[in-house]
Amino acid sequence: NEHRPINCASWYELYAFCIWDGGFLPSETEWHYAASGGSDQRKYPWGGTDPGANVNLAIYGCYYSDSQSCTDVTDIAPVGSAPGGAGKWGQQDLAGNVWEWVLDWYADSYEASCDNCANTTQSSIRVRRGGDFFKDGPLLLSPFRGRDYPSFRSYDLGGRCARTP
Repeated sequence: NEHRPINCASWYELYAFCIWDGGFLPSETEWHYAASGGSDQRKYPWGGTDPGANVNLAIYGCYYSDSQSCTDVTDIAPVGSAPGGAGKWGQQDLAGNVWEWVLDWYADSYEASCDNCANTTQSSIRVRRGGDFFKDGPLLLSPFRGRDYPSFRSYDLGGRCARTP
């Protein structure tokens, strides 16, 4: 499954993998900046168009799968399967397919306008962003945030490694 996104990894495993792979786990601010197109403040990574059942924009809501159940890893699409949903700088799959861990600890409030920051104040849960393949469209919105315990693993939760340009 080399063409599928990283999934079933805890926050700790993904953090270590990114270091091993020569990258880093993006902060919530970095992830949000990419998903909203920076100063464009896009509603979705691709712009303002609601995705509807258009799997060219995002893999979500079980629209990609031919399966009636849409509940396991067979419903996760290969990376880049929704080319119309690319972000401003070409990033694929920022919305849908699998949730993505980010560096930050979760806090009830999130300040998207901070510059080069991350929430490093330890709590019991970490942030995840982006929605997944079987949830509804509102979770695809660029500002939407989720959260889980850092040891949590699920077939619909993974991440991406960032790199310094």
